[in-house]
Amino acid sequence: MDIKDNRIDAGKAFDWGKTSEFYAKYRDIYPDQFYQKVADRGLCVKGQKVLDLGTGTGVLPRNMYKFGAEWTGTDISPEQIEQAKKLSEEAGMNIDYQAVSAEKLDFPDESFDVITACQCFWYFDHEKVAPEFSRILKKDGKLVILFMAWLPYEDKIAGMSEDLVRKYSPTWSGGGETVHPIFIPEVMYDYFDMDYHEEYKLKVPFTKESWHGRMIACRGVGASLSPDELAKWDAEHRELLKNVPDEFDVLHYAATAVLKRK
Repeated sequence: MDIKDNRIDAGKAFDWGKTSEFYAKYRDIYPDQFYQKVADRGLCVKGQKVLDLGTGTGVLPRNMYKFGAEWTGTDISPEQIEQAKKLSEEAGMNIDYQAVSAEKLDFPDESFDVITACQCFWYFDHEKVAPEFSRILKKDGKLVILFMAWLPYEDKIAGMSEDLVRKYSPTWSGGGETVHPIFIPEVMYDYFDMDYHEEYKLKVPFTKESWHGRMIACRGVGASLSPDELAKWDAEHRELLKNVPDEFDVLHYAATAVLKRK
């Protein structure tokens, strides 16, 4: 399913379904502390019903399943949802997945204690989703927005790989990250109050192959390049990685924003 949004990549179409297999294999990279920090704040834990938006291959619900919450995951991409179902079933996890966009949710009022949105919040039509998120959250419910990105100006490998993405996708707007709080559109504050936010650096371990796969599972690469462009990018990126160690860490930062329903 092609997605076009003038706010993202200057409107260039992308389709997460094209990279679902790479996404399933190479995007499950968040360190344990990323999830533990959420649980330590009493979120996504036993006794709570949680809706994970833009769930992709179910990375968040699968990795936080051990904390005991009851999870539902939604995503606009049917291919991503199929991967999520497969991985969850293989792990013996009972997670409800639905292929539906965040703008078309139809859950009853006050269905969830927590809504999570990991690596996807900027894709939403916030004017539409803000009142819906408030409606389907219980009283004092929380909206948890999560993000993690490599730091291209502080990490040489990340910077080189990002430069190559821009060579093939010059309008890609997913790079150039520095440490900063998650941006919250003003309309969200009509329905929510900021409860907490945090930003912190962390190192994420990779091999040459897993970093290569991680970069393919990127909006500016696997989700948007033509087969011919992707083949050329693949060869050039593998050549770039010949001069790096077989195993290495890539410096990232993570950010959390917790909004409380008014």
